[in-house]
Amino acid sequence: MSRAGPAPEPAEEKTEGLRLRARLRALYHGSSPVAVRFRLAVLTIDLAIIAFFIAAPLLRGEGLIFYIIDYVIAALLAADLAARASAYSNIRDWLKRPIVWMDLFILATLLFPFFFNLGFLRVLRLWTLIHSDFFWRTIGRRYDDTRVEDTTKALVSLITFVFVATGFVYTSFMGRHEGITGYIDALYFTVTSLTTTGYGDIILPGDWGRIVSILIMLGGVTLFVRLGQTLLRPHKVRFPCDQCGLQVHDPDAVHCKACGNLLCIPDEGR
Repeated sequence: MSRAGPAPEPAEEKTEGLRLRARLRALYHGSSPVAVRFRLAVLTIDLAIIAFFIAAPLLRGEGLIFYIIDYVIAALLAADLAARASAYSNIRDWLKRPIVWMDLFILATLLFPFFFNLGFLRVLRLWTLIHSDFFWRTIGRRYDDTRVEDTTKALVSLITFVFVATGFVYTSFMGRHEGITGYIDALYFTVTSLTTTGYGDIILPGDWGRIVSILIMLGGVTLFVRLGQTLLRPHKVRFPCDQCGLQVHDPDAVHCKACGNLLCIPDEGR
């Protein structure tokens, strides 16, 4: 006896699903004015959400309203991730990207705020946003100079580190050490530590406090050095070689340094 297979999906639903995916792909990856305006709106909402994440430690006294905002943001982030997954040509490849997993982790902290004391890591959304192709296809598409992108990423990495470290100090030492009485105290300690100023009026107690202080100082110095390097490094322009595909070249390059192909990089005669 032959076993009946699953009922086929209705043609109308399949066609509608393909149209939706094509529409999302055009909005998230296209270059039309409508797509650019859509991505600008998404980025505006993203930046507002990140601002809320940064201010969240000062708003926790709001009680129920705070958690309502949390779940509204979770719904927006989930919808955005679902739309990005649908717009991507291969969902498996999309899931292999570390930035996607970081966004999924941030979503988990929003969905389960009562079970995770890792809310300070939500600020990582700023890092994932600035390091995404989505951002640079929208905001950075007008910049051919790679120094703008490198400097922006280095600066955002430093800012993200400051707020993540501040959140960790606030979560770990608030109420356990008389010097940390609020979020501003934790921010003050983080900034004075990573700049190696070290006024000494706030010192984290015990061996664990010393280890945290050392990590903040090392991380801050490393990120400051990286930011300085991006500011002083000779800049390059984005101009893909049509022979080997090399993406960046010196502004005055005549030949591709990888394959020797003749280049014609536009300039303004300066």
